[in-house]
Amino acid sequence: MIKTAALYMMAVAGAFVPDRQICSECRMNPVFSKGVVLQRDRPVRVWGTAKPGESVHVSFGGQAKTAMTERDGSWMVALDPMPASKKGRKLVAEFKTSKVVQTVSDVLVGEVWICSGQSNMDCPIWGASPRYRDAWGAMMICSTIKPHVRLAKTPKAMSAVPLREVSVEWRKMTPSLMRLHESGKEMPSAVGYYYALELANSLDVPVGIVDASWGGTHIDPWVPNVGYEGLEELAFERNWKVLPKSEFRKETMVTNMITAAEEQPSALWNAMVAPYVPMSVRGVLWYQGCQNVKEHHRYAAKMHALYNGWSKEFRNPDLRLYFVQLAPWGNPLVPLMQEAQSKFAAEEKNAAIAIINDTGNLHDIHPNDKRTVAKRLALHALRRDYGYSWLKDDSPVFKACRVDGVRVILSFEGAESWYVYNDAGSMANGFELCGADGKWRPAKIINLAKTRRPEGSLRYEGALDGKDIVISADGVDVPRSVRYLHSRPWFGSLYNEMGLPLGAFHVSDISK
Repeated sequence: MIKTAALYMMAVAGAFVPDRQICSECRMNPVFSKGVVLQRDRPVRVWGTAKPGESVHVSFGGQAKTAMTERDGSWMVALDPMPASKKGRKLVAEFKTSKVVQTVSDVLVGEVWICSGQSNMDCPIWGASPRYRDAWGAMMICSTIKPHVRLAKTPKAMSAVPLREVSVEWRKMTPSLMRLHESGKEMPSAVGYYYALELANSLDVPVGIVDASWGGTHIDPWVPNVGYEGLEELAFERNWKVLPKSEFRKETMVTNMITAAEEQPSALWNAMVAPYVPMSVRGVLWYQGCQNVKEHHRYAAKMHALYNGWSKEFRNPDLRLYFVQLAPWGNPLVPLMQEAQSKFAAEEKNAAIAIINDTGNLHDIHPNDKRTVAKRLALHALRRDYGYSWLKDDSPVFKACRVDGVRVILSFEGAESWYVYNDAGSMANGFELCGADGKWRPAKIINLAKTRRPEGSLRYEGALDGKDIVISADGVDVPRSVRYLHSRPWFGSLYNEMGLPLGAFHVSDISK
């Protein structure tokens, strides 16, 4: 009681007080807490609450901006774009009428990304379960010292209405992160961790990652209602009225897609993402889809709703959305979901997909390799956002095919050369052909290149002759249809010259 009273007296006297120990009516939004990273090279919005009519003076890095609070007590200023800086500086808000001053220390300027989705994004860099953590996580944490990389984990919650605030701590990428695990607290996303590390190593600037993810969730709870505008096929989701958790009753729901309060459209956006709006960020990383495989035919539209909503809410028409394809785990519907994800990527110019059909686990929906996932996401950002123009970041994409007798010649974009890689030198590839009898049969690649061995004989080592892939199948004299990775084990084994795998596709009628 004495300590609280003393802090209050310091506040009303206009003295600096520690981060977040301030007058409850006069403050910056709690996302601006110690160690926060601000987005470089873009206007930086800083906002919060105060009494209506209060004059707020915000200063940082030699800048000073002033705002008046609105009738609802909200206020916001926009700092001018700033270059990256590893120097920890103070972000200060002075409330003139109330004579309160708030300071947030150790503030950096760099690159800010939000990562979101379900369990494979939520999967921690390290944790108690060997089945639900990154395989290299402990070694990475204990050997990585990047104090200018900051990670914020958002508490799991749902809300019937968009919330203004969420309390988060910005943690440094140092071995001290292991204390979170030892104390039983939630660890940062493994994908977010590796992605931040990739950017920090390549750009040498501070990186901030906001992790807002929740295992087992559908896409709809993460979509703000404004995202559904113009998408008539998603009218059900757009017209849904979110019920508070106390009023939600599973037995009254009219759809099997909504089985819990947090599964309602916009419910997680409202509680876990809306409080960060309108924070200046470069983009969003998204890893989700397992819970939506049964409605793969609607998933591309829902991805558009997700992107449109986040872009509008964050006031960023160029918001980047780099997302992860589902990895195979034994569900035969996954290839169709993978195709739906690729469809959205082709339609949205600010989105790109990371193909990971070579990293799955048929015994677990949570592959332990998150480094490969993050590396492929980072390739998109490095080439598209950070000037690495020489990089090739896209996996090959099917372009066309033609029938030549019993052979099918497949052409692709994004591949100058090919390599088939499998354990034990197997040339199994995942292609299938279907003939007039309607039966699918495994196809073989017939333009594998031969390599001369030292003793003079020839052997196949996995490289292909040419940019096209030529296949045929025993028992298929007149090929009618072709597909790739639509049958067990669903793992990709074809890579372009960048080491990026070909994704699942199918063509129903190739005879025309």
